[in-house]
Amino acid sequence: MADIKTALVGYGYAGKTIHAPLIRAAKGLELATVVSSRPDEVRADLPGVTVAPDLGDALADPSIELVVIATPNDIHASQAHEALEAGKHVVIDKPFALSVAEGESVLTHAARVGRMVSVFHCRRWDSNHLTFQALRPRLGDLYQFVLRYDRLRPVVRDRWRERAGPGSGIWYDLGSHLLDQALTLFGWPEWISVDLANQRPGATTTDYFHAVLGYGPLRVILHASMMTTIPGPTVEAQGSAGAFVKFGMDAQEDMLKAGRTPGDAGWGADPITGIFTPVVDQLPGTPETIVPCPGNYLAYYEGIAAALKDNAPNPVTGEDALKVMKLLELGFISAQEGRRVSA
Repeated sequence: MADIKTALVGYGYAGKTIHAPLIRAAKGLELATVVSSRPDEVRADLPGVTVAPDLGDALADPSIELVVIATPNDIHASQAHEALEAGKHVVIDKPFALSVAEGESVLTHAARVGRMVSVFHCRRWDSNHLTFQALRPRLGDLYQFVLRYDRLRPVVRDRWRERAGPGSGIWYDLGSHLLDQALTLFGWPEWISVDLANQRPGATTTDYFHAVLGYGPLRVILHASMMTTIPGPTVEAQGSAGAFVKFGMDAQEDMLKAGRTPGDAGWGADPITGIFTPVVDQLPGTPETIVPCPGNYLAYYEGIAAALKDNAPNPVTGEDALKVMKLLELGFISAQEGRRVSA
């Protein structure tokens, strides 16, 4: 079968740095069109790719089968509806909507027209996430699991993600990543408690969150800040049979920013090892160095190609993404009312 002709909508940071190189590297996909208001930049970066001035022009092309939406969060749902109505399959960057109601509307539309919706929760293929999954059986019963996404960005930038408005702030941006990882690992929680704050001078939207998800005796802690000079462990797992601690973020985004090609030799390799410490006779045993699994964001888009060409499973279903939306909404309620909210 021929490669699936794909249109990428949006050529900002996410479209240019993340989606375009992954789509181009994925077996079974062809990046045929980019919708952008910066045609010269697209043509310089991607010779031979058609540049469309607006979404309607791309949707009018009958050869386009898949539309990837990498635009600001507040127009994800409306653009998804346009693409679905034109008979296209859709990939939407996370979060795929601003509310549960918006998300449900998109999924209902997709079911009505018989098209696939998938959401780009790429951090299921993070090195840290894959490494923890491989190590998890050695940890026994888990009692505490922490995911951190800390950065030092003390100056508020003039961009939509950091301006007050629908869909801005890191609870949407980074919270959706961490919530999806938690749901993938542990399923639906019993309750959620969230603290949100605007910490930086001049901040008009959330730049800090601390969320706790309850699963019986297990506490899953999700934390992110833009004012962290010395980051803590990105993954910390405390279990009855041992503990795992890992510093450092997945390397794939930095590789993409450096212009490296997804899937090449050494792709996704993480040079920062983790530490597993077993419990021996109720005391910490000898620490063991854990070499991380390589990250593989390319698996997402190759999964999309397989789903459309070979009827393989959707790598991230709209229903999974809707669960993330539900927890994002419950998190806003928890932060506003200052209480634990039943999930």
